[in-house]
Amino acid sequence: MDSNPARAEHSRQAQYAAIRSRDARFDGRLFVGVTSTGVYCRPVCRVRTPLMRNCRFFASAALAEADGFRPCLRCRPELAPGVAFVDSSRTLALVAARLLTQAVREGRDVALPAVAERLGVTDRHLRRIFAQAHGVSPLDYLVTQRLLHAKQLLTDTALPVTQIALASGFSSVRRFNAAFAERYRLAPTDLRRARGPEAVEHGDAALVLRLGYRPPYDIDGTLGFLARRALPGVEAVAAGGLRRTLAVTHQGRELAGWVACRFLPERHEVELALAPTLVPALGSVLQRMRQMLDLDADPALVDPALSTLPGAPVPGVRVAGTADGFEAAVRVILGQQVTVAAARTLAARLVAALGTPIATPFAELTRLFPSARQIAEADAETIGRLGIVRQRVRALQALAVEVAAGRIELHAAAPLEATLAALRALPGVGEWTVQLIALRSLGWPDAFAASDIGVLDALAPLIGTRDARAAEAASAAWRPWRAYAVMRLWRQLES
Repeated sequence: MDSNPARAEHSRQAQYAAIRSRDARFDGRLFVGVTSTGVYCRPVCRVRTPLMRNCRFFASAALAEADGFRPCLRCRPELAPGVAFVDSSRTLALVAARLLTQAVREGRDVALPAVAERLGVTDRHLRRIFAQAHGVSPLDYLVTQRLLHAKQLLTDTALPVTQIALASGFSSVRRFNAAFAERYRLAPTDLRRARGPEAVEHGDAALVLRLGYRPPYDIDGTLGFLARRALPGVEAVAAGGLRRTLAVTHQGRELAGWVACRFLPERHEVELALAPTLVPALGSVLQRMRQMLDLDADPALVDPALSTLPGAPVPGVRVAGTADGFEAAVRVILGQQVTVAAARTLAARLVAALGTPIATPFAELTRLFPSARQIAEADAETIGRLGIVRQRVRALQALAVEVAAGRIELHAAAPLEATLAALRALPGVGEWTVQLIALRSLGWPDAFAASDIGVLDALAPLIGTRDARAAEAASAAWRPWRAYAVMRLWRQLES
């Protein structure tokens, strides 16, 4: 709490103004607890604005719940954008939060000592820095994430309560019911009875959900980037949205299906539909789509940092990530020293040769991208006959072997430095490849491929040369958001 009364009152006034104006830029970064109702809301909630004297402001849902507030059933805090990484002393705590969130989304139990060991710190140190960064203990954070995930499943799906309890990481239905009653003063079935028309399943989609984001969002730029790289059979980008096939390993089971999403800019949301076959892995799918569309980005932090970039400003630029980290890494390797179009052609041949056929309701979606195991076990000469040079075949298969064995993980919660070091140790993988994998597969906001031809071409008017060292030096001005600078520079050349 701020010890300066005048400054604290000014902060409260600013927070209340954001609530009154329903400012979506603060969504996920500000929550308001209303003492007269015991409920906490997002700033975009459409209910009548509470009196300021009844408001308590929080930086996270976990803090609001730790103070005894329960989530609003109308604005649904579980739909709010998450928190993006920053390059600061909070990074370790943010990585820990991502690991805990990922475990919840995948329905896995998680022990804090194991998280600490993975991050290379003691359990005690992790608890201390986590509390400093997030204001709550790791256990409180974990319980909040489990309950919010369960709340979304209860509201938006027809999954049995027992399955939802296990999918949210609770070891038993009894513990799930007890936690729900303690935090929300509701029984899980009360939410199930309150399911509204938006939760109705329709057509071939098992369910339709909504994912929030903070405006502004450069929808045209993100979809344009993905459209130019869309793989026939795997992806299709249409006006306002995209569709793709997707394979997910969930609790030891291999699941495959499709996802389709479209932007709802007037609501600052993305509507997501997915195949019935992917419903057991719903949490993981939601997390993957958030990363693919960079829905947790905070333009209020990013856009000012990019003000010195050449060209006209692009509000709300996003880093187009991936729904499959291994797939993105393969495509980066195929893009070494060739154009975007050529890399897409090579990837399409790989899909046609090794990708598993899949039936979907969409004529343009017919195959899954090859898995790490499929590429690792494929005959090198077969891959070479697709037009992929020997050095890149070696790099692809070396990467596939490590990913299939679990020694390299390619997702946003993977430990950055250890993962980058493992990638650098692979044959045929240089720094350009490592940085672009960090950008797309790991979702690292400060990734910067200084030697990229597109980056150098777009920066030439600013730095007066096409030298990678000069580009690297100039990029210091855009830390810790250099990945967004790369996307802006690419957009400038491609649009």
